[in-house]
Amino acid sequence: MNAYNQLKYKFQAKTAEIGVVGLGYVGLPLCMEMAKGGFTVYGIDLDFKKVESLQNGQSYIQDVPSEEVAKAVASGRFIPTDDYHTVQKLDAISICVPTPLSENQDPDTSYIQSVVREIKKNLKRGALIILESTTYPGTTEELIQFELEAQGLKVGKDFFLCFSPERVDPGNPKFNTFNTPKVIGGTTEACIDLGVTLYSHVVKDVVPVSSPKVAEMSKLLENTFRSINIAFINEMAMMCDKMDIDVWEVIKAASTKPFGFMPFHPGPGIGGHCIPLDPMYLSWKAKEFRFYSKFIELAQSINDNMPEYVRYKASQVLNMYAKSIRNSKILILGMAYKPDVDDLRESPGLELYELLRESGAQVEYYDPHAVSFLDKDDKTVHSVNYDLSAFAQYDCMVLITNHRIFNNRELADLGVPIIDTRNAFVDIKADNIYKLGTGIRQQEVRLAVGV
Repeated sequence: MNAYNQLKYKFQAKTAEIGVVGLGYVGLPLCMEMAKGGFTVYGIDLDFKKVESLQNGQSYIQDVPSEEVAKAVASGRFIPTDDYHTVQKLDAISICVPTPLSENQDPDTSYIQSVVREIKKNLKRGALIILESTTYPGTTEELIQFELEAQGLKVGKDFFLCFSPERVDPGNPKFNTFNTPKVIGGTTEACIDLGVTLYSHVVKDVVPVSSPKVAEMSKLLENTFRSINIAFINEMAMMCDKMDIDVWEVIKAASTKPFGFMPFHPGPGIGGHCIPLDPMYLSWKAKEFRFYSKFIELAQSINDNMPEYVRYKASQVLNMYAKSIRNSKILILGMAYKPDVDDLRESPGLELYELLRESGAQVEYYDPHAVSFLDKDDKTVHSVNYDLSAFAQYDCMVLITNHRIFNNRELADLGVPIIDTRNAFVDIKADNIYKLGTGIRQQEVRLAVGV
């Protein structure tokens, strides 16, 4: 029996031992689904604090309950480790490590390269490797296939290789790793078949495509589409600010059209791992082919500028109350990049915090989910406690993240000026609420005449 048939049989019989490298927002949920699918899964991460936490049945990922981790560990289906020698006995390895951007906005694939170095030393002949980390088209071949083949191995014979983009949406109550369709592309037909066979036991729907490059490009297309449309609606919000039109009402009206329109919403910037980073991977790779994407670069510029625009809005509002942004006490409401999670990756609130401090403001924040972060000086900043009497002493508040736990009525009743970047106060009529994308001239008039 050749390597392909042996591996396929193991996947079908669920006797294959699987490894997941990188136990973060992508890797840990994947481990849980693989364990529930009947496989023995080794979770590999060099951060021993994470490994130790998981060995003790404690999760650090909001979407993965500790009870689920404890059950998987107790059953022997999930084995967290920081030992790469484990790779020597694995039949399949899913790579779920970070792929950030460098300071120059170039792809940083160092985490993938580090994993590949360990795989080269420990790979079991006939194993399947699946890269899940978001990256530019061609990464799977350039950083994995070519490296292994340089050692004399042949893809499709001595090892099998696929790319399957992660589609994790932290905090999403409807879609998770199991019920989100999984795209997968392999370098040979045998690779695709093995990838589909394995993941069919792990997720509800598997969508095979012809190659890793198609799978890699599909992920970048998804998030570049979102980045460009968010940038467009952010620009519309700034336009509406100037024209004293409520952009939120405009979006609601346009959304009544049953065809040809998809609503996007403005905000203080974009956060998370995907949308701020993925389009730049695509733009960077395109330049290799002498292709320059004007849409991607323009969208990135607009979205990156939104925290600065929110600072400008805060300055405008404070001026209405005869106050300068310098020495004003400002409270940021919500620091996570999206509602009801603790995820701070690329959060626009972090950028706004620094911008306000640079302007001389005294800045604090309240977020019951994200209770601390490191500022640009690597100092730990802690969330303040929920205290309405203390909140009433701020010169203004800026809502960045619309957590469901926030009592917006209580906050509005304090009378403190609030810059609402998410339309969170849509149902509250109060002169102290200033929404992004609505203009402030009408409120200036009301304040001037005392009505």
